[in-house]
Amino acid sequence: MSQPPAHASDNCIFCKIAAGQTPSRKVYEDDEIFVFHDIQPWAPVHFLMIPKMHVASMAQVGPEHAGLLGRMMALAPGLAAEQGCNPYPEGGFRMVINTGAEGGQEVHHLHIHVIGGPRPWLKG
Repeated sequence: MSQPPAHASDNCIFCKIAAGQTPSRKVYEDDEIFVFHDIQPWAPVHFLMIPKMHVASMAQVGPEHAGLLGRMMALAPGLAAEQGCNPYPEGGFRMVINTGAEGGQEVHHLHIHVIGGPRPWLKG
């Protein structure tokens, strides 16, 4: 198993997943982004997109993160289709970013939920 990057948080479960120290069902990976299936899916398709760099939440995002977030947003539609989301406009998917306790964030590492597939879903 590889070691987390120097900018990772030692006690962050998502940093450990991105580093391969904690098992996950990987969907996609490149130098900056790791994508994996949610362990408690709300819908037939439910995966998480995370930056490998530890960013605690959207509240910590600055202009230096614009390229990374743009890449994540642009990557999502293709991955959603590959994972089984039906095509737009009848099909589709939802992208959710929870921020902070009042925003419903449970893991304090920026992550985007991509959720789709035939309804009804468990949540949302």
